[in-house]
Amino acid sequence: MIQKMKGTYDIIDDIAYFQWIEKKIIQISKLYHYKEIRTPHFEASQLFHRGVGETSDIISKETYDFIDRGHRENTLRPEGTAGVVRAYIENKLYANPMVPHKFFYYGSMFRYERPQKGRFREFRQFGAEAFGSSSPLLDAETIAFAVTFLKSLKLKDVKVSLNGLGDKASKQAYHQALKAHLKDSIHDLCKDCQKRYQENPLRILDCKVDTDHPALISAPKPIDYLTDDDRAHFEAVLEALKTMDIDVEVDPSLVRGLDYYTHTVFEIKVSKALLGNQNAICGGGRYNHLVETLDGPPTPAVGFSFGIERLIVALKAADIVMEDYGSHLYLITLGEAAQKEGLRIIQKLRLGGIMANIDFLGKSLKAQFKQSEHHKARFVVVLGDEEMRQGDVEIKNQETQEITRSSIRGLYATLVDLLTAPSACDTCEQKGESS
Repeated sequence: MIQKMKGTYDIIDDIAYFQWIEKKIIQISKLYHYKEIRTPHFEASQLFHRGVGETSDIISKETYDFIDRGHRENTLRPEGTAGVVRAYIENKLYANPMVPHKFFYYGSMFRYERPQKGRFREFRQFGAEAFGSSSPLLDAETIAFAVTFLKSLKLKDVKVSLNGLGDKASKQAYHQALKAHLKDSIHDLCKDCQKRYQENPLRILDCKVDTDHPALISAPKPIDYLTDDDRAHFEAVLEALKTMDIDVEVDPSLVRGLDYYTHTVFEIKVSKALLGNQNAICGGGRYNHLVETLDGPPTPAVGFSFGIERLIVALKAADIVMEDYGSHLYLITLGEAAQKEGLRIIQKLRLGGIMANIDFLGKSLKAQFKQSEHHKARFVVVLGDEEMRQGDVEIKNQETQEITRSSIRGLYATLVDLLTAPSACDTCEQKGESS
């Protein structure tokens, strides 16, 4: 039997989570005026090598690369930002006078890494990118967007960690200080860190192997090497977040795993009770030179991304349960004539927005009632020869056991009235509020 590839999975039981999250992505993105953009699942390999950075683990260890029949080097997208930037440049979206230009994306990404809980080789990512403004207020709004999205999913105890890397001058000064600090102990660190020392020393702070090494614990922090302008930017971000009542903690060791970040970098974490020590579910920051690096006009930008699978693990751990969609109506038919008439009836109901189901296997009355329970149908109608002769039916409410009579001709209108009528619980709540 042919089986799925390692690190992939079929979305079956969790589909309600994905659909709910996708709905929230669209809702919250509209609130912040982000428009959806959809880019290809594979791009020229050069895009990611230049954009993400040759020294990042993603490029050096995790990409899915292939050569097509035209002898072109291609890569399955390992992250979303580079593709969005390429589309921004290629389609001259920077010419739109409505600045900043805001986009969100959602889709599959691919990384060849060891599969584990909440991490797969094909995974879904939701991200947002804003181009055209270097304002620290945009950094703050971007973080607020991500926090609002999490709040819409009912996740609590969300924490924002923030750090300032500064721009080129600040990063260069820090690189020199970090290399000087690590010079005598670099050979005690892992081979990856020894390579990073020469190519991109900032990435050493993101090492998962040597995180507790004394040399890393005592290492200087990027925030201590910010220029006056870069420090003012960072402090303005903090002040704006405070104004919006968003609590943040400054984490001087936070650098993120991609080479293109400048100025603000951030992570959003949930409680360790939900995901353990690896509890970051969102990461992002400012990248003021990536558009230019990929041959576009100089354009400041900022963005974030969420891993959807890890988000679902957190939702489940927080006991946020998604129910499968039920039906408004299950139409039980008795006999061949009733089944044909029933198919006509539910087609009319469906065109009017009623979720309706019917039996196609010729099951008995008892079996069809059982099937209505599986479909979580709120109402059940039995249609047989007698009902067709009389022209009316009984509508049974599966929750209250109440019976309502209706003509077959007026079934749609009756169901709409029943579905829109306040329930007993709603009435009780309204009375409680008024009292």
